[in-house]
Amino acid sequence: MKSLLLTSFILLSLIHPAKAQLCTGSLGDAVVNINFGTGTVLGPPLPGATTTYNHSFTSCPNDGQYSVVNSTSNCFSNSWHSLPQDHTPTDADGYFMLINASFQPGDFYLDTIRGLCPNTSYEFAAWIANVLRPGSCNSNGIRPNLTFRIEDLNGNVLTTYNTGDIISGNTGEWNQYGLFFQTPLGIPDVVIRLTNNAPGGCGNDLALDDITFRPCGPKVDASVIVTGTPELFACENEAKDFMLSATYSQGVYISPSFQWQESLDNGITWSDVPGANSNNYLRPASGLGVFLYRMLIADGGVNITLVTCRLSSNTVRIEVVQPNVVIPPTFTGCFGTDIALSASGGVSYSWVGPNNYDSKIQGAVITNANLSDAGWYKVTITDTHGCTDQDSTTLIVNPAPTTQVVATTSVCEGASTNIQASGGLRYLWTPASGLSSDTVSNPVVAPVDTTLYTVYSFNEYGCFDTANTLVYVWKKPLANAGPDKKMTSGYSVKLDGQIAGSDIAYYWTPTFNISNPLILTPLVNPANSAIYTLHAESTHGCGTATDDVFIKVYEKMLIPNVFSPNGDGINDRWVIEPLDFFASSVTEIFNRYGQRVYRSVGYNNAWDGTMNNQPLPVGTYYYVIDLKMPNEPLRSGSVTIIR
Repeated sequence: MKSLLLTSFILLSLIHPAKAQLCTGSLGDAVVNINFGTGTVLGPPLPGATTTYNHSFTSCPNDGQYSVVNSTSNCFSNSWHSLPQDHTPTDADGYFMLINASFQPGDFYLDTIRGLCPNTSYEFAAWIANVLRPGSCNSNGIRPNLTFRIEDLNGNVLTTYNTGDIISGNTGEWNQYGLFFQTPLGIPDVVIRLTNNAPGGCGNDLALDDITFRPCGPKVDASVIVTGTPELFACENEAKDFMLSATYSQGVYISPSFQWQESLDNGITWSDVPGANSNNYLRPASGLGVFLYRMLIADGGVNITLVTCRLSSNTVRIEVVQPNVVIPPTFTGCFGTDIALSASGGVSYSWVGPNNYDSKIQGAVITNANLSDAGWYKVTITDTHGCTDQDSTTLIVNPAPTTQVVATTSVCEGASTNIQASGGLRYLWTPASGLSSDTVSNPVVAPVDTTLYTVYSFNEYGCFDTANTLVYVWKKPLANAGPDKKMTSGYSVKLDGQIAGSDIAYYWTPTFNISNPLILTPLVNPANSAIYTLHAESTHGCGTATDDVFIKVYEKMLIPNVFSPNGDGINDRWVIEPLDFFASSVTEIFNRYGQRVYRSVGYNNAWDGTMNNQPLPVGTYYYVIDLKMPNEPLRSGSVTIIR
C-alpha cells in the first residue's frame, strides 16, 4: 500500500508543486502536535470544535462516526485492515483517530494556531492510512480524498493541498501527507482544516495520527567535529571535551541567532545550554550516560526564544561509556602447575606481569608456574567502542611438597606388607583396592595382582606432588602332574606336568626310571605300576605345592573275546587294555564274510558293536591289531557279540 500511496503522492506533487511538498529542510518544534494521547482503553471524545463527526466508544465506528483507539481489528467482517498500533512505533498504547466517513463530505479536524512569525515557512502534515482492504466492497470501495487548508481568522483561504484518492494497500500502511507555506506579513494567527471530500458508503474509511504544524526552513546539519557524524561514543576515563558544530544556508537569515539544547531523556524534553549561543559548542567531559544535543536557529534575537519561529538541527547523540574491569584481588596457585588468571568487562584483554609475561586472552594462563612468577599482574580491557580500563591483581605461587616412596615392593600372594610415603601433611592413594586405608602415609597393602600405586601428598597450601610405587605380587606355586597314564611293560610313557606361579623351581620324585626329573615332560618306564610326584617351590619363599600322577603298567595286552553291547551299562564296549597307549596303532574288525565293519587309528573310543552307527548282529567277528611299533607282531583273533 505504501508504494501505491507514495506513487499517488508523487503524482499529486507534480500537479500541485507549490502546495504538495513536505518540508525538505529542517523543522522546528511542533506548534501543533496532535497525537491523540495514550491509553489502554478506548479514548475520550475530541474537543467540540475539533471535528463535525460523532464520537463512538467502539473500536469499529459506523458511518459518520469516529473513535479514539490504540488498535483496531476484525471490523465489519474483517473488511478493514487490522492496525495493531498507532503511527509511532515507540508510542506504547498510543491513540489514533479512526474515521468512518459520513455520507456527506465535511470537515473532520480543525484547529486555530496563534502567534506565528511573519515571513516564515511552516509545514502542515498528518499521517494517514486507508483502512479498507482492497478486496472489500467488491474491490470497488470509496477512497478517502482529503484537503489540507490554511485560512486566516476571517475564513480567507491562504493555501490548500489535496491528497487525491488515497489508495488502499495490502497491509494498511501509514503515509504522511501535507504542505508547507509562508506566512504573510501581518497574519500571526491561522486556522488549519482537514476536509474529507469523498462521500460515505462502502469505503472512505481512514486512520489519522500525528497532525503537526511546525516551522520549516533550510537544512541545519549538526555533527561532532572529530568524527564528522552526529554520533559519538566517548570514554569516561579520557575526560575529553568535544566540539559540536552546525552548518546552515548562508544568506537565508539576516541576523541569525543560535541556541544549543541538551536532552537527558532521549529527546522527550530539552533544556537550553547556558552560554551556548553560536553555531559551535564545546561540549565538556561528563560522566556516564546518553546525551542528545541540537542547535536552534532563528532570525533575530527574540525569535530564538519563540517555538513558533525557530528551527532545530538534527540530533547529535553522545554516549559516554566506560568498561569496568572485574578481577579478583589475588590469585593463588601451586609451584609446577598451570595457574589461570581471569578478568571480565571487555571484549579484548592484555595482560603483563613478571618475567616479561604477556598475554592477549581473557583467561591468561601461567604455565608450569615457578616461584619467580609470583607478583603483580596488570590487565587492560577494551570494549566495543575502544574505551579501556585497567586493574591489577597479585599472584601467589605456593611451594609444592616433594613426595618420596620406595619405588618397588614385593609381597607373596595372599600376604600383606606396608608401603610408605613422606613429604606431605595428608595423603591420598590410588587405586584404593588392596589398601587398608587410602588416606594414611603407610597403609597395609595386600593386592591380588601386581599393582602400580600412586600417592598424592598435600602440604598446608593444598599443593600436591605425586609419586608411584610398584607392589609386585609373587604368585604362589601350583603343581599339576597331568593325567594318569597306562602303558605296557617294556615301553616308556611321557608325563604332562605343568606348574604356575612366580619364579618356581620344580622336580619329580622318585628319580628312578625317569629320563630327567628336572623337566616337566620326562619319559618314565617303571617295571610296575607307580606314582610320580611333581614338586613346585617358590624361590621367594611363597610356599610349595605337589601333585601326583599314577602310571598303570600292564604286563601284556588283554584282549577280551566277548562283550555285550545291549545298553545295560555293563561290558557294552570292547575294551582293550592298554591299547589307547599306542596312539598310532590300527585296529580293524571283519565279519565272517571278510567285510570290514570297524577301523580305528589309536583306541581312544572303544568299539561299541556298531557299523555306521547301526548295531551289528550277534555273532563272531575277527580282528587284526597293528601296534605300529618295532618288533611288535600283529595281533589277531576273534571276538563275539552277545546280547
